[in-house]
Amino acid sequence: MTRVLIYLGIVLLGLCISPFFEGMNGYLYFTIWDYEVETGVLFAVIALIVFYGLIQLTEWVIIFILNLLLSSRLLPDKWRKKAARKHTLLGALALAEEDWSTAEKAMIKGAEKGELPTLNLLAAARAAQHQNNTESRDKYLQQAEQEPLAIKAVSTSRTRYLLQQGELDKARVELDKLSPTSKSKLPVLRLALELYQAQADWYALKLLLPIIKKRQVLSEADHQQLTILTNNALLIQAQSSSEQELEKVWHWLSRAERKEPQYLASYCLGLHKFNRETEAKKRLMKQIKSGLCSDTSMALAEIISPADVEERKQIFALEKKYAEELNFQILMAKLHSQNKDYRQAMTYWKKVCHQQPNKANWLALGEAHEHLGEQNAAIQSYRQAAVTG
Repeated sequence: MTRVLIYLGIVLLGLCISPFFEGMNGYLYFTIWDYEVETGVLFAVIALIVFYGLIQLTEWVIIFILNLLLSSRLLPDKWRKKAARKHTLLGALALAEEDWSTAEKAMIKGAEKGELPTLNLLAAARAAQHQNNTESRDKYLQQAEQEPLAIKAVSTSRTRYLLQQGELDKARVELDKLSPTSKSKLPVLRLALELYQAQADWYALKLLLPIIKKRQVLSEADHQQLTILTNNALLIQAQSSSEQELEKVWHWLSRAERKEPQYLASYCLGLHKFNRETEAKKRLMKQIKSGLCSDTSMALAEIISPADVEERKQIFALEKKYAEELNFQILMAKLHSQNKDYRQAMTYWKKVCHQQPNKANWLALGEAHEHLGEQNAAIQSYRQAAVTG
C-alpha cells in the first residue's frame, strides 16, 4: 500500500510540473530489435511509469490467483480435521454416558485425521472391551502401539483387559513386559497385585508386598491382611511340597512373624507331616504356655496323639488358666474324643456350643451323643447343625 501511494504521488507530481516543461519537449530515440522508436522525453517518462504500474498490477493478480488455488486445495484437509475433532468430542461424551457402541465408532472416525490418534485408539479399545469385542480391541491396541510413547500404556491396558477376560496366562506375559518394580506407576502395581492373587502366585506376591507398602498402594489394614494371607498360603503350599521348601518359607518370614501363633501353627503342621513331631510338639507346648489361640489349639489337636501322655498332662494342667476360653474347651473336647472318653468330650462340646453355636460344633456334639448311645440327643444336635448351617 505504501509503494502504491508513492507511485501515485510521483504520477501526480509529474502531472503538476508537466506544464513547466511544455517548451522543453526534448527528443528520445531508441531501437528494440528491428523496431525504431522516436518520442519525446516527457512521454517516455510517463510511459515507463505506466508500464511499471502494469507490471506491479500483474504481479499482484498472479499472487492472488496462486494463493486462492493453494488455499482451495487444502480446504478438504481442514474440513477432515474439523470433523475429526467433532467425532472425538462425541466419542468422549459417549464414553461418559457408557454408550460403548457409539463411543467406539466415533473414536475410530476421530482417529483418522485427529490430532492425537493414539488416544482415540485407546478409547476405542476400551469401548470394544466393554462390548466383549476382543478382536476389534486387539486391533485398536496394536495400532496404538505404533506410537513409541504409548507402548507402556498399551501394555497396561492389554494386561487389564486380559485379566478382566480371565486370560491370566496371557495377562501375565504382558505384565512381565512392564516389570513391576518400586519405580513402576501405581496402576501397574495394582494390576500386579490383582493378577498375582488371581494366579495364586504367592511367591511373586511376597516379593511385591514391600513395594506395595512403600508406595502405599493399600491401606495399613489391607496390607496387613494381605500379608497374613500370603504367608499362610506359602506355608500351606510348602506343606505339600518338601521339607526344604517348608524351611525356606519359614526363614523367609521375619523374626517377628515367626513368633505369630498362626504362622507357628502352620509351620508345626508341616513339621508333623515331614515326621518331625517332636520339634512340632515342643514348639506348640511352649506357645500354649504363653498364650492360646484357635490356630494353636487346632494344631495341637491334630498333632497330639493318645500316646503323648506327658504333653496331655501339661495341657490338662492348664485348665485352671484357660478354663473359660473357647479355644481351650475345643482342644479339651478333641483330646477326650481321641481317648474315646466321649462323656467328658460331650461336656466340653456342650460348653462350646453354648458359646459358639455353629455347624461344626453341633456336629461334634451330635457325634459324642451318638457314641454314648444317646440317639435322641444326637438327632437334636444334628437338627441344630442343619438349622445353623
